Amino acid sequence: MTGVAYVFPGQGSQRVGMGRALALAFPEARAVFEEADDTLGFGLSTLCFEGPEDELQLTANTQPAIVAASVAALRCYRARGLETEAADFVAGHSLGEYSALVAAGALELGEALRLVRARGEAMQKAVPVGEGAMAAVLGLSVEDTEEVAAEAAGETGGVCQLANLNAPGQIVIAGSSAAVERAAVLAGERGARRAISLPVSAPFHCALMAPARQTMEPLIQAAPMVDPQVPVVCNVDAEPLMTVSAARNALVRQIDGPVRWAESVTVMAAAGVDRLTEFGPGKVLSGLARRIDRKLKVRTVAEPDDME
Repeated sequence: MTGVAYVFPGQGSQRVGMGRALALAFPEARAVFEEADDTLGFGLSTLCFEGPEDELQLTANTQPAIVAASVAALRCYRARGLETEAADFVAGHSLGEYSALVAAGALELGEALRLVRARGEAMQKAVPVGEGAMAAVLGLSVEDTEEVAAEAAGETGGVCQLANLNAPGQIVIAGSSAAVERAAVLAGERGARRAISLPVSAPFHCALMAPARQTMEPLIQAAPMVDPQVPVVCNVDAEPLMTVSAARNALVRQIDGPVRWAESVTVMAAAGVDRLTEFGPGKVLSGLARRIDRKLKVRTVAEPDDME
């Protein structure tokens, strides 16, 4: 069996200019950005196309911007008749799970944009700026990174947890600033190649996001959704889901739970997926896929040339 999965990026893939060429070239992309502007009540399209960069980098803007750019790429692809076979699975990294649910027909674009706008605001408010941090640990196993995080949390009395299990040897930790800084030192002593502090405004996918989860849960439960038409491999369990209740539950739990991306890709590959198509800005997920399973064929769809 062979198959294809559609995957959608998360925060960190944004850049000024994303989606602009698509919107100039294709009416489907223009319609997505017009809907985003109307839904959110401000010029998200201008922010994507022209910046300023510091405003695009604000979490509450970044999240709907990436969803809009990702869905625009998908709709252009489908409208060109390039979807010669339906996706066997969809998945998204962190906020990309909302784009995946749109692709699976479970969530309307406008609802997804409203939810991720609120999600970004809630995540930013959950932890005062400077009190949380994230770092990428390169070259350690999951088990060693967990031990380092636990040790740092114990020494500092803060929070330090695995936030993104991106690929073998690439794990992101999140938590209290002092604990994450201590974990970076301990990781180096344990043999990590590097431990890189990430330029983020909040410590995502850890226990410090509990206030954001409380804010978002009633919004997620109330948002109109239907059962996905395609299995959605969710971040928090790395398992395919096919019901509204499971999708809602996964969106709630991923706010303060880890993104199990490497496992998600492995699950899809084990089910017969041999090709990944990444829709949206950047090539982060395509790069990770090559590290997770070298047999996977990957392509990105983000610009008009990608439609050829």
